Amino acid sequence: MNDPGTTVAPVEAPAEVPHERASTEGTGTKLYGLLAEFDSPAAIYDAAKRVRNAGFRWWDCLTPFPVHGLDHAMGVRPTILPWLVMGAGLTGATLGFILQWFTNATGFDIWALVWVRGYEFLVSGKPVLSGQVYPIVMFELTVLLAAIGTVLFLFGLNQLPMLYHPVFKSERFLRASDDRFFIVIEARDPKFYREETAEFVESLGPTAVEELES
Repeated sequence: MNDPGTTVAPVEAPAEVPHERASTEGTGTKLYGLLAEFDSPAAIYDAAKRVRNAGFRWWDCLTPFPVHGLDHAMGVRPTILPWLVMGAGLTGATLGFILQWFTNATGFDIWALVWVRGYEFLVSGKPVLSGQVYPIVMFELTVLLAAIGTVLFLFGLNQLPMLYHPVFKSERFLRASDDRFFIVIEARDPKFYREETAEFVESLGPTAVEELES
């Protein structure tokens, strides 16, 4: 039986925590950025639009499969890759023309590791510069250099192979190839301020927020 002279304060239920947040503050490590986890394509699509509208520049979305329209939500500009591939193809066509012109219509020497001499191939009235047969070799070299250029430029623009990235330290990120969707906002972004950006990321409704070490 309680003493009538004392009062007992009611026990308040703990506030519900909508998501977890792991921090690197105080560990002495350099902050790479904030990693926000989402559980559906719709959630990351809406979050990407809000991050874009907030004016962030150094950020990315990481998903287990392509999300339709996500590149538009992020404001991703068209890639320069088609122009680079076109340049590689034109280079192949030019080399194909020069190769045939030199081997069949010239009689001078050039140095290509060893001395190579062209040959004026005049048989049965065949012209030294025959546009009818040149396109075959030009086409093949166009396709060859365009295909090789596509692979090399694609790897170069995507900085592949990438053997290390700060997100690899996150255990949550292991589900990025399964059923979770992530947004990373890098600390080098001009609009990135640790506390303000953390509050903004939490307002996006993620299931978890984590600070990434460099």
